[in-house]
Amino acid sequence: WSDDLSLTVYEGQLVPVLSVSPSWLNPGASVTLSCEGLEHQPAGWRFFWYKAVPDPSVSYYRFELLPGTSGTEQNFTINGPTHTAGFVCRAGRGEPVNYTDYSEPKFIWSADPRPAASLSVNPDRVQHFRSESVSLSCEGNSAEWRVKRFTETGKLSNFSNWGTINGSTCNITSYWFNSGVYWCESGSGEFSNAVNITVHDDDSAPLNGVIKSPVFPVTVSSPVSSS
Repeated sequence: WSDDLSLTVYEGQLVPVLSVSPSWLNPGASVTLSCEGLEHQPAGWRFFWYKAVPDPSVSYYRFELLPGTSGTEQNFTINGPTHTAGFVCRAGRGEPVNYTDYSEPKFIWSADPRPAASLSVNPDRVQHFRSESVSLSCEGNSAEWRVKRFTETGKLSNFSNWGTINGSTCNITSYWFNSGVYWCESGSGEFSNAVNITVHDDDSAPLNGVIKSPVFPVTVSSPVSSS
């Protein structure tokens, strides 16, 4: 008899982790995607990159392979994106290709005030008290919208978890109103611009006030006030 050998078997596929840099874009800036989390696996991986397209039929995303990205290196640079977008990656090796699972979607956001689809916030400012009534409205060439949020803790969720919808407007429930990035997705696969909103508890904001700065960039000489 030989010595005993203990084997550990893991069920399910490997799941890579996608990182993006930068997360917030100036119009025309490039973004670098990195598919990570396979460091302790055997070599020979090739990487595949996909755009996450909103799909209202499944309330999530469908993944479309980016042109020219089959079997690239671990890092991939996209030159010149100007709008909010979501991406995923996966790795594969062998012939036929044995794939890992898809990564979780990661997003890049643009505050470009002139996207194909647009988001507006009422009241129009980036800082709010939790008890306030706040609504997000989506506009563009679509009859179907959903509002999304990516919180400071990294959780992605739909408006149905923290608000109510009235046509193209989402009214946020105060109890679930949290700081994070908010944007709209259309039934035709478009993303709106994005807004980074900060939420204060009513008794925690400095001097019990918030900065009344509009959600999108202001032009030179436009007034910005605090109270």
